Amino acid sequence: MVGVRGRWWPGFVALSAIWGASFALIKVAVEAGVPPVWVAAWRCLLGAGALWVILAVRGESVPRDPAVWGHSAVAAVLLNAVPFVLFSYGETLVGSVPAGVLNAATPLFTLLFALAVVPGEPRPGPRRLAGLALGFAGVLTVLGVWHGFGGASAGGPAGDAGPHGSGAGAVAGGLACLAATCCYGAGFAYLRRHLADRPHSATALSTVQITCGGAQLAVAAPLAAGAPHWPGAGAASALLVLGALGTGVAYVLNLGLVRTAGTAVAAAVTYATPLWSTALGVLMLAEPVGWNTLAGGLAVIAAVALTRPPAAGGGRGPSLLRGRRARQPVG
Repeated sequence: MVGVRGRWWPGFVALSAIWGASFALIKVAVEAGVPPVWVAAWRCLLGAGALWVILAVRGESVPRDPAVWGHSAVAAVLLNAVPFVLFSYGETLVGSVPAGVLNAATPLFTLLFALAVVPGEPRPGPRRLAGLALGFAGVLTVLGVWHGFGGASAGGPAGDAGPHGSGAGAVAGGLACLAATCCYGAGFAYLRRHLADRPHSATALSTVQITCGGAQLAVAAPLAAGAPHWPGAGAASALLVLGALGTGVAYVLNLGLVRTAGTAVAAAVTYATPLWSTALGVLMLAEPVGWNTLAGGLAVIAAVALTRPPAAGGGRGPSLLRGRRARQPVG
């Protein structure tokens, strides 16, 4: 049994590191001058390419049901096209560290949207309500809202953005990242209601969703930002890893983690992702980390722990997306 239990650790570490690194990779791309909408487009296009290759290797096919493609297109707007642009735009104003910390609030928004739109979603008890309150207090702490929206210094809101943003701009960047996280919550609630019970594999459904996102952004990006340009080897490499690995292979890694260790362990990636994003932001990009980012981040992680439903069945606890579809969003 020890060997079986130990198998999930490599996938857990790899997945949390890949998704945690996505915020530093976005920062590299936007600082090289890649427009946010093109960062999002390359993420989806490269991610879709990787997923199509994986499908071909596995001998799987994508669903042909028009309803699946229609719902996947809506899910792509909520989980890929819009939040990817928002995170990329947000990181033109703030560092990757607060962006990664704010992303950890995704389960809180997911719970709120599930309560609003998913029939039969259990009402939260006192513990989960306390978790929601703590989580949003943590978000406000990361944003440094006590500075206001116009008179903050560079070291205050949005996680001490420092040279990456100051004053109202830093708060605007933090709010853009928070709006992206809110989109993730709405998207996962939508997935649960319309796609969670489909018989297709998670890889096939993910391929359809990311392909729809890529198509949407391939149309929007040239209209919004003109033709793409070569950003340099460093930024191009960051986009390649961000797309093919973080928006492609990571989805398959998460599926493997769900099957090996259960949805309760897979959901715990939410706790580890901000640790990686913070460490990489500090070590790779020399970003400052203020007390409000650390305190707010810890509050958000504690809140996610409080709002999670209790595990059942040997660690295979309930998930917003049941069975094979369970996975966590990235920044």
